[in-house]
Amino acid sequence: MSHFSIGKLAESAGVAIDTVRYYERNGLLQPAGRLASGYRRYGETELKRLRFIRRAKALGFSLDDIRTLLELSAERSVAKVKRAAQLKLADIDARITELERVGAGLRKLIRACPGHGRAEACPILNALTDEELH
Repeated sequence: MSHFSIGKLAESAGVAIDTVRYYERNGLLQPAGRLASGYRRYGETELKRLRFIRRAKALGFSLDDIRTLLELSAERSVAKVKRAAQLKLADIDARITELERVGAGLRKLIRACPGHGRAEACPILNALTDEELH
């Protein structure tokens, strides 16, 4: 079994040392043990867990989501893991829909703005200062 220092663990997982410490503080990762000197030691299990956390973050899962996924993984509850992923996807789809709506509104304002003239006549500024947004 391989043993890693915090620096080697971070490097192997493609994260910063501060990231490893942050995940430890948040209860997502624990060292396999400590040396007599007090230095943390990690093994393959912690490396796999850190990679899991990093990949889940890249997919948009929050730390709370990741904590839940790790718990479900320990339970070996594939159905619950699938459901958690479906809920995350629904959340992402809703955010995409909202961003598309906002993008369409902003495109409309940009098209209406000549890009010169008085600030009082700027459709973008007027839309942002209107009491009721259209």
